[in-house]
Amino acid sequence: MAEAIQKKLQSELEKYQQMQKDVSKSMSARQKLEAQVTENNIVKEELDLLDTQNTVYKLIGPVLVKQDLEEAKATVAKRLEYINGEIQRYETLLKDMEKKSDQHREVLSSLQQEYQRAQGRAVGKA
Repeated sequence: MAEAIQKKLQSELEKYQQMQKDVSKSMSARQKLEAQVTENNIVKEELDLLDTQNTVYKLIGPVLVKQDLEEAKATVAKRLEYINGEIQRYETLLKDMEKKSDQHREVLSSLQQEYQRAQGRAVGKA
């Protein structure tokens, strides 16, 4: 009986460890998005300082191409909107992962207690 509990405990532990890795990856991706938001906010602020007489260039591959100021502002605004949406998606995903992680922790705890009781009974019989 103790062996079956031990196998189940090992299986649940592996699932929990994989979930922790997934949480770590998601947090890392979210941090990258936060950096992109900061960077794009700086670009937006710089574009807001310009007037229509200033020239704006966009880097496309190795070439700088002239771009309309309003078009550049719209592009940055859409990019910010998209990145903020992705951040919201990751926050929701992380909350769900945390809930599942807590559930796994509870299952692991109960399995550990059950395993210890089974070992105690086996020692008592021997």
